[in-house]
Amino acid sequence: MELPYAVYILKCANGQYYTGYSKNLKKRLKNHANGEVRFTKDKLPFEVVHISLFSNKQKAYDFERYLKTGSGIAFRNRRLV
Repeated sequence: MELPYAVYILKCANGQYYTGYSKNLKKRLKNHANGEVRFTKDKLPFEVVHISLFSNKQKAYDFERYLKTGSGIAFRNRRLV
């Protein structure tokens, strides 16, 4: 079964984390690396610290949104990074 939807966490050069969602992870990471993403372009280089794959678009989107909440950030820091 193909898992086309990805939620990913990057650790930027300044220590900040970026959480994102993409249907094409390879292309999205290339956009980050090329400085084409506003949040990360001045925080390069970055390290991919977590990737979760989903077959369901809504579940991937919901997980990304959760990881950006207070409890989601705490979960990220305890369990994912």
